[in-house]
Amino acid sequence: MYLIIVYDIATERVNKVHTFLKRYLNWVQNSVFEGEITESQYKIIITSIKAIVEEAKDSIIIYRIKSNKFVDKVLIGLEKGKDDRFI
Repeated sequence: MYLIIVYDIATERVNKVHTFLKRYLNWVQNSVFEGEITESQYKIIITSIKAIVEEAKDSIIIYRIKSNKFVDKVLIGLEKGKDDRFI
């Protein structure tokens, strides 16, 4: 499955969420991650995020898409989360 996660959380938890999500997804913009994951990874992400955030104060939106072939992404401007790990 393909996920897009968008969050608006308190400053003191931003680094925890950002660091955690980088393990599973690609960082594409401030407070936005996306990527292809398995069902078991999805369950880990949901459980872990719930443990980090305060649901009464924070907001996280998760878009689940069956496959990235259904996503038509258009980028205008600077690509912030560009992955330079490739040789």
